[in-house]
Amino acid sequence: MPEVTLVEAINLALGRAMADDPDVVVLGEDVGVNGGVFRATIGLQERFGPERVLDTPLAELLISGLCVGMAAQGLKPVGEIQFMGFIYPCLDQLVNHASRMRNRTQGRLTCPMVLRTPHGAGIRAPEHHSESTEAMLAHIPGLRVVMPSSPERAYGLLLAAIRDPDPVVFLEPTRLYRAVKGEVEDNGEALPMDRAFVEREGRDVTLISWGAMLKEAMAAADALADESIAAEVIDLATLKPYDENTVLRSVAKTGRCVIVHEAAHTGGFGAEIAAMIAERGLSSLLAPVTRVTGYDTIIPMARLEQRYLPSVGRIVTAARKAHQYN
Repeated sequence: MPEVTLVEAINLALGRAMADDPDVVVLGEDVGVNGGVFRATIGLQERFGPERVLDTPLAELLISGLCVGMAAQGLKPVGEIQFMGFIYPCLDQLVNHASRMRNRTQGRLTCPMVLRTPHGAGIRAPEHHSESTEAMLAHIPGLRVVMPSSPERAYGLLLAAIRDPDPVVFLEPTRLYRAVKGEVEDNGEALPMDRAFVEREGRDVTLISWGAMLKEAMAAADALADESIAAEVIDLATLKPYDENTVLRSVAKTGRCVIVHEAAHTGGFGAEIAAMIAERGLSSLLAPVTRVTGYDTIIPMARLEQRYLPSVGRIVTAARKAHQYN
């Protein structure tokens, strides 16, 4: 089975979806001739033609609006927004149209569209290219929000997103595009959305993360193991709706929970998970739920970028502190 990078897995999934279903179309800025800013769509226009791989103007509102219109008429559009910092014009279409289509038409119409965008910091990009605003998207009723952490999950979850009858925002961790490789068989098999993955079993503390920060969470688990602290690591994968039961089962086992994300602290999605644990799993807790996050600042430029991102040391310190509670 070939090893591919995460961005190559995205390309494989798009190619497979388009080959299997003629209603799947890809559109966005530079996705055709240039193959996308990160080359996620390279080669697709040559395979499927410019009528199915469309280069658009520099207009994110247009891209999202076209996706809604195409989806309402039976196509399955996959739009690309070059960076998450450019997604804000799309909110009009996502909030007012895509997410409401099923409800507005009492189920007569759905909106089977996917909006892909790179997510997060860590590649020394300029301002507006390193955003982590997944909590804002997860707040929109009727919208799924998915973020893979590996090539295998990128392939399977993107196929599931394209096949879903309702709108999905698919966030791709930029820092992992070419930093990791995994074995991916291009067999067309989707992975289930709305389900978390237990990446590592443990008994002492639960580490919950998603996207690029799963790498640091796993490294922290390795460091904790050297201190005889067995950390269970959960990859949330789908943020909306997320797998509450897997989280609660893990917390019931360990009694301690550390949530890790690179988005800003205040109002981050980790707060939603902490609130859910307080409501449904309080009796299981042996220590307060802790969040290790980015800071309440604009993501800094390259010189300070690594200072902004949660480090393995910060995660280990939080988990160690939680483990000290009896």
